[in-house]
Amino acid sequence: MNVMNFILASASPRRQMLLRQIGIEATIIKPDGFVEKTQIDGSIKALVRFNALGKATFVQQQVSAADVLIAADTIVAFEGKILGKPQNRIKAQEMLECLAGKMHHVITCLVVMYKGQTEVACVTTEVYFRSLTASEIEDYLAAGESMDKAGAYGIQGQGAILVEKINGCYNNVVGLPLTCLYKMLNKLEVK
Repeated sequence: MNVMNFILASASPRRQMLLRQIGIEATIIKPDGFVEKTQIDGSIKALVRFNALGKATFVQQQVSAADVLIAADTIVAFEGKILGKPQNRIKAQEMLECLAGKMHHVITCLVVMYKGQTEVACVTTEVYFRSLTASEIEDYLAAGESMDKAGAYGIQGQGAILVEKINGCYNNVVGLPLTCLYKMLNKLEVK
């Protein structure tokens, strides 16, 4: 696949790492001029779709139609509420306490644009946290992973020990559902 010119419309180092895992080296173009919405009338899937398409459309203006443009937006949702990146340690602790012993959803919308075609797909993964003690939450907060991650945890790091099980795509929880992306690239005949 490396003969193609891939563009990743994201600042996420995790998404770049996941692309490399499947042999794709992408040029990073941050969609800094696009303002993500945090609320929208309608479903959470509508919000994640709006943000992913917005990032893709913004970056598309800066690249060639022959480039393969990949954009994504990921949201952690618990009981119909969006859990973004915590603003401080207290908010991170509150999020982890809410998630402890319960199930939440990680929803990613993927957009791939290539030669005038656009493919859009949403992937949802159920994540089940095990019951956590106050000291386990405190230890995880002390590890420093919580602050830059939606839902206040990173499954690809020490946050893995918080998770009892998942139902769905693991890579979706990290930030980029690779199997879905692969299918989208095949549908667009990206070789």
